[in-house]
Amino acid sequence: MLRRLGPQMLFFLGEGFRVIAHDRRGHGRSEQVGGGNDMDHYADDLAALVAHLDLRDVVHVGHSAGGGEVARYLGRHGESRVAKVALIAAVTPSVLQTGANPAGTPLAVFQSLQAQLAANRSDFYRALPSGPFYNFDQPGVEPSEAVIANWWRRGMMGGAKGQYECVNAFIREDYSDDLRKVTVPVLLMNGDADQIVPHASSGPRAVDLVKNGTLKTYAGFPHGMPTTQAETINADLLAFIRS
Repeated sequence: MLRRLGPQMLFFLGEGFRVIAHDRRGHGRSEQVGGGNDMDHYADDLAALVAHLDLRDVVHVGHSAGGGEVARYLGRHGESRVAKVALIAAVTPSVLQTGANPAGTPLAVFQSLQAQLAANRSDFYRALPSGPFYNFDQPGVEPSEAVIANWWRRGMMGGAKGQYECVNAFIREDYSDDLRKVTVPVLLMNGDADQIVPHASSGPRAVDLVKNGTLKTYAGFPHGMPTTQAETINADLLAFIRS
């Protein structure tokens, strides 16, 4: 199952896998419900979908906040239907800068994102992909208008309330206890140029919490590397799944 990973869907279909991607509540084509915009509900929604489809031996791939969703799903619902896990630029084990996580992102940064989202969603969903999400604001990185426009399109499909509350949902959580329960193989993929989820706050900390983890660090890759570096990410995911 893929979280927000469109460039991976056709690739893995072509490799013979059944591919399922769901939109979390309040996002994409899901219902824009008024409540439950938190990680526990996201995890429970995922569990309900897995049970409804009676999925077995699932490989869960979570990017960014989707990584937190995967971790909380495993922490709350166990591994009985899970084969492997991949966490890409994930917010696990925690993303907020604290005394225990000095490499994390300061709270003021996330508060600024929420303020921009509340003030003008359309501008926000243009500005973030145009800048730090894909590192299009960095020297030598060529922006892609098509990638930016598609990010805007997906953002505007969701509901303002769910998206606003989702920021609180993923930044204030610590997924350490969830990760400690994970015994299936885990691939942790991080770019060392990630401006959204700092590399040092993510994979290098998470790999020490899971029982069977492998960390891959990509020099110069941004937060949105599943899109801009899809060829590399897809090949490494495929090798991990087939190993």
